[in-house]
Amino acid sequence: MVTIRPITITGEPVLHTRAIEVAVITEEIRQLVADMYETMEAAPGVGLAAPQVGIGLRIFVFDWDDGDTHYRGEAINPELELSELSEEWPDEDSEVEGCLSIPGERFPLKRANVALLRATNLKGERYEINATGWLARIFQHEFDHLNGTLYADRLLKPYAREMKKIIKSEGWGVPGNSWMPGKDFLEP
Repeated sequence: MVTIRPITITGEPVLHTRAIEVAVITEEIRQLVADMYETMEAAPGVGLAAPQVGIGLRIFVFDWDDGDTHYRGEAINPELELSELSEEWPDEDSEVEGCLSIPGERFPLKRANVALLRATNLKGERYEINATGWLARIFQHEFDHLNGTLYADRLLKPYAREMKKIIKSEGWGVPGNSWMPGKDFLEP
């Protein structure tokens, strides 16, 4: 049975710790991935990492349609190669990012425009996706989660200051906070 899981909010230790490799794809891993897809869809989101549902394993799921191609999959024990990151200031309209573990907030963040994802799927098959644009951003965001980094950790100073104020005012930044997709209402 597929279950929607609570999404952890910044401050939960699993979100700030490097996740461990998946040794074997078991039935428990298959169930976790199914639950992650269901949770991501209910949130709604375009990506979700296992630490965001409280599990410190190197797994993320994604679902993105760029208008030409629909990308949906799971990345188990992923590796990510990135193009050079521009030193330009992030565009406040086209490079705004959010995170289900910092619900309702969105800030500009510069990311590499190209990302090569190498990962394993649930069948145990290795695959590669050479991503650009938003799919590359999604891969970078979710991969960061597996290394204990949230997008808030990468924000430039004026945005980082504002984010810290929001986290404090919401009572986040400490263990024990989560929200339930489909039950808790969040502004987009």
